Amino acid sequence: MASIFTGRRVWLILGLCLVSSSCFAQHMIAKDGPCQQPSSNADQYECFEVASKKSDAELNALYQRIEGSLDAEELAKLEKAQRLWFEFQNANCDAEHGLFQGGSAGPVAKIACLEAGTRHRTEDLRVIYGWRLERWHLGN
Repeated sequence: MASIFTGRRVWLILGLCLVSSSCFAQHMIAKDGPCQQPSSNADQYECFEVASKKSDAELNALYQRIEGSLDAEELAKLEKAQRLWFEFQNANCDAEHGLFQGGSAGPVAKIACLEAGTRHRTEDLRVIYGWRLERWHLGN
């Protein structure tokens, strides 16, 4: 009986989300997200697209710095991890997009997810390799 009640609750929440314009995916409203001002889907998409390009550039710049500080074996491990992260991020953001089942917020949810994932990956790499970059910078 409890599972039926839980199922009804899920459908009720989903139904409310479909009729409510304020129900957005987590990445679209994340407190650390770059696009906090309420706006149209088109405006939000544009904001997240700009932020996504900035996040991509920051990740690529950091990745290049890290590459220069690693030996061949370490670099191979990083490259493998980066490929797997990229696959995960795409699958994760496709899943988030799928929650909107063709609705107008779907593209915004996906690009917001991609931007957040890239920004968080950049921070993860700073934490993981920061000490190495410091040591490498001091040695050069």
